[in-house]
Amino acid sequence: METGITPLLAQQAAQAPSKSLLDYIQSGGPIGYLIIALSLVAVGLIIAQILRLRIVALAPPDVQENLEVLLSRGDVREAMRFCKDEANDSFLARVMGHALERCSRSPFGFLELKSALEEAGQQETARLARGTDTIGLIASVAPMLGLLGTVVGMVGAFDTISLSEGVTRPDQLAGSISVALMTTVMGLIVAIPATAAYTWLRNRIDASVSAVAEMTEQLAAHLEGETGNAARQTQATPRARVREAHRA
Repeated sequence: METGITPLLAQQAAQAPSKSLLDYIQSGGPIGYLIIALSLVAVGLIIAQILRLRIVALAPPDVQENLEVLLSRGDVREAMRFCKDEANDSFLARVMGHALERCSRSPFGFLELKSALEEAGQQETARLARGTDTIGLIASVAPMLGLLGTVVGMVGAFDTISLSEGVTRPDQLAGSISVALMTTVMGLIVAIPATAAYTWLRNRIDASVSAVAEMTEQLAAHLEGETGNAARQTQATPRARVREAHRA
């Protein structure tokens, strides 16, 4: 008996049609298509972030050289204009531009340069992290959508069982079970690389921002003389007032 059943099962397995990748994707239903759309968005964001986080893009060599020349000769106004120019738009130019503009408006002058650079750097770092946070959101949402598809598929399978008369045939449950399984698989396929990319990009942001911060410190060193002059003027102001009071 067993020798007759075994060849029969092998023959049925050989005759079973093989599914293509498109068939598996279609078996995921609308939720599967939504997961695929999220995967395409994640791929686009990852590529965009990789291009944005290059040191050449964050701090172009020509921008760094021009700022070093301008600040070394104390031409702060021209440096501010250079940073505001759209042709020089970059992480380094925005940080230096905001910091110089704040110091130029402050009564303390370049005494606030360090805090101004830190504040501007934090703002620009937050801008860089927004795209990466979206990738992390996709990594969290994709498995949830897969779980939703699983629940929807199981509900459909139980509905089929409850509405069928007599014994339910396996082919009646195949569609709902396929949705239940494929959406989970698709959600995990999107979530796993998206989570890895999110972690890698966050570390890349930290490393890139640290490298640009060193460049801003080197550029700010050219303004140490201006900082000392501002400090001497701040200290001299009360003395001048005392002298004027004595003269009066």
